[in-house]
Amino acid sequence: MNKPNYRRIYSDIIKIKYPDKKETCETLLFKTHLSSMDILEINKKIFETENSTSFSQKHRSYNTTDIFSILDYQKNNRLNNSQVANHFNMSRNTIAKWRKLFQV
Repeated sequence: MNKPNYRRIYSDIIKIKYPDKKETCETLLFKTHLSSMDILEINKKIFETENSTSFSQKHRSYNTTDIFSILDYQKNNRLNNSQVANHFNMSRNTIAKWRKLFQV
């Protein structure tokens, strides 16, 4: 199954609608591999909407490498599930489920 080319999508959006935000997103767009976390960060930098977090939260999906990076972040910074959930803007029950599922 093919993934969308997020690099091309976001660079077109920046070029057409938001040329002033090119410098802020340039480092992320030129990475060799864009993870889901990178895509979410680019999206946040471009659109900067605080009130749409509940809507966009429903449409997020994470692969195992993203899950492991989130759980590593929790482990390295010695955070509990609630703190990690607040940082990544997700449910603490999701973090608990991932920890149980992957035995971290």
